[in-house]
Amino acid sequence: MADFVNVVINGQAVEVPPGTSVAAAIIMIGAPSRHSISGQPRGPLCGMGVCYECCATVNGRPHVKGCQTVCEEGMEISTDV
Repeated sequence: MADFVNVVINGQAVEVPPGTSVAAAIIMIGAPSRHSISGQPRGPLCGMGVCYECCATVNGRPHVKGCQTVCEEGMEISTDV
């Protein structure tokens, strides 16, 4: 098993431990998952796919639940920031 998984978040190369969720990887770089209508930064809340606060675009696919998706080598992740 590899020591790290390489992903790209909002254009930034990031190394995360294997098994890291997309939501955790986004938190690791200090980025919000999305912004509310009023512009407030939002992040994961429930951690089990119910609240949708962790949704991001993964490999071009929008609205992916970050808390339910494990990072894979070369994955491209984009938040609404």
